[in-house]
Amino acid sequence: MADEPLVLGIETSCDETGVGIVRGTTLLADAVASSVDTHARFGGVVPEIASRAHLEAMVPTIERALKTAGISARDLDGIAVTAGPGLAGALLVGVSAAKAYAYALNKPLYGVNHLASHICVDQLEHGPLPEPTMALLVSGGHSSLLLAPDITADVRPMGATIDDAAGEAFDKIARVLDLGFPGGPVIDRLAKEGDPTAIAFPRGLSGSRDPAYDFSFSGLKTAVARWIEAKRNAGEEVPVRDVAASFQEAVVDVLTRKAVRACKDEGVDHLMIGGGVAANSRLRALALERCEKAGIRLRVPRPGLCTDNGAMVAALGAEMVARNRPASDLDLSADSSLPVTDPHVPGTQGHAHDHDHVHEVSKENLYG
Repeated sequence: MADEPLVLGIETSCDETGVGIVRGTTLLADAVASSVDTHARFGGVVPEIASRAHLEAMVPTIERALKTAGISARDLDGIAVTAGPGLAGALLVGVSAAKAYAYALNKPLYGVNHLASHICVDQLEHGPLPEPTMALLVSGGHSSLLLAPDITADVRPMGATIDDAAGEAFDKIARVLDLGFPGGPVIDRLAKEGDPTAIAFPRGLSGSRDPAYDFSFSGLKTAVARWIEAKRNAGEEVPVRDVAASFQEAVVDVLTRKAVRACKDEGVDHLMIGGGVAANSRLRALALERCEKAGIRLRVPRPGLCTDNGAMVAALGAEMVARNRPASDLDLSADSSLPVTDPHVPGTQGHAHDHDHVHEVSKENLYG
């Protein structure tokens, strides 16, 4: 079991109900139930709607993953679940489901970190992660540069956004342009038909005295919105494709430049890019161009593994089992602000699948 652990992973940090099953570093199933269409008319994710959607989709999605993998739940060596960060209510649904399955099946439970999972998923496509790994994670909620000497126990923040995340900026500009939600895919598509040099939008935190690895996209978002507003006020047509291309270029320029600089400064000869925005075609192309020039190997999972999914959680859970990391207790809590420095939440009271311990926890919750 230690060499090729069979693990089921549950991901519910936002609006995707993801269930993945892996054996070691081999992906057996990746089932996703998305509620994105339900949120689209609100222009963003509504936490309560997301939580209810997870509740409805959880059991069917788990059953679909087990069927796809061709296994029984009793064959599993462990259950992994995103314990944080993310939307509190959404996380609670996933954590509660994982605890129920772990208890019913008498399997160890692993509460893992959403961001560390985004790094670990690359193992399913490109093999074991180099140590240390330099990772650029870009999504709707996060834009971070991370150094991971050990993905299961040692993840170090190098830099992060001080305001809007990259994906959040894509969504906001798409809203200003009346392009709908989510904004990333449509801006990526329109940008291919636009001129990325048409408009000189600002590059945040790019000065010599600015933090080397931190990001800021709030100023860029404001600059783009004001440029569009000025065009409309003047009665002129907004060149949507050029705006999309110029905005996108400003974002990926800063992301890739700082990521390559971090690799050079730390002496790391490879870069892993993950998170939903890693599916952006221009980010991938510019990262590859700059990494090749700098002699850095680029690792980017296929787009389906970049967005939130259960496979990434299962991948990190399998790594926890393979490295004999302690399981979580069955009183595991969801932590919406779980720091990236905690790749997983280890137990403190012995084996998480000890039924006597579960009974004690239940009594404490009921009567304590």
